[in-house]
Amino acid sequence: KVDSEIPTPVPGTIVELLSAEGDTIEVGLPIAIIETEAAGVAAPPAEKKEEESVADKKRSAEPPAAPAVKSTAPKSTGDRFYSPVVMNIAAENGVSMEELETITGSGINGRVTKKDILAYLKTRGTAPARQPAILSFKAGEVEVIPLDNMRRKIAEHMIHSKQTSAHVSLYTEVDMHNIFRIRQRNKTVFKKQQGFNLTYMPFIVEATVKALKEYPLLNAQMNEDNILLKHFYNIGIAVAVKNGLIVPNIFNAEEKSLVGLARAIHDLAVRARDKKLQPDELANGTFSISNFGVYGTTIGFPIINQPQVAILGVGAVKKRPLVIDDAIAIRPVMYLALTIDHRIIDGAMGSQFLECVRDFLEQYDPEMDI
Repeated sequence: KVDSEIPTPVPGTIVELLSAEGDTIEVGLPIAIIETEAAGVAAPPAEKKEEESVADKKRSAEPPAAPAVKSTAPKSTGDRFYSPVVMNIAAENGVSMEELETITGSGINGRVTKKDILAYLKTRGTAPARQPAILSFKAGEVEVIPLDNMRRKIAEHMIHSKQTSAHVSLYTEVDMHNIFRIRQRNKTVFKKQQGFNLTYMPFIVEATVKALKEYPLLNAQMNEDNILLKHFYNIGIAVAVKNGLIVPNIFNAEEKSLVGLARAIHDLAVRARDKKLQPDELANGTFSISNFGVYGTTIGFPIINQPQVAILGVGAVKKRPLVIDDAIAIRPVMYLALTIDHRIIDGAMGSQFLECVRDFLEQYDPEMDI
């Protein structure tokens, strides 16, 4: 995230660039050739040339002496320097300083490069795994519950997401007064016509899709060095089921009306709990929403559903004091949380998207009929 201007170590003219803009260069390698004023100095006499050539050969056969380097980076007792990148990779993979010193470096003066430690980690994984400590309890103190397949898959998916995306979370509060009035006015007729209750979720999904159109980068995914920007909106709805959680999708949510979204959300929830979902309904989502507010939770920060780059968390709607026109009013308030992948979405864009969702929710006409 740093764009720095590096001054030249000597005055002169650049005569050749050895790297192109955007290239990744190993620490210590030259990036350009600079012609200095000293370049015009006359060459030594010819009779000494052969003598110096022999001396150069002898010097090249000897291993170069390592220069003394002072660094504020963590280092071993042998004063071996490690770059921040190498240290971060070591920390993430539990590589101790003692273990780091055993790695043979291919960089300048034997320095361990990023490639060196990544190559080491590949072979390190083939070593026998350290056996966990044996725990002992008295009879009846502990019940052993084996992980079922769903819980195991959830665990793997969540760990993979945390190791893949740079999670950053934001939240805002939403005045749900207008939507509350819409529900109150329409809930009886809606229940009679549709056979289920009108909830806040279709409003939230509709507002989210509108906001995604304004900020399309949140409807994307990472693919190695590319960003895949999707122009369709398959919204995943997290549904709690027995012993787990699944996220079926509302496909092409942008094409559905508010009532159509309500039907789709209800249908997915019912079929998810009855184990009647089709496998393709759990794939190809572009953005997910987790509604933990149904259990009364005020706020939470969900983990991104890979390979997506953002997820919205919905808290419970509760009455709270709000300042409106310099007066305190009691309003139904909901907290919305957004978790973004900081690799491609910055805090500014995440905040703008979240406020865009809030604006759409607060702008519903309280007199509208459904």
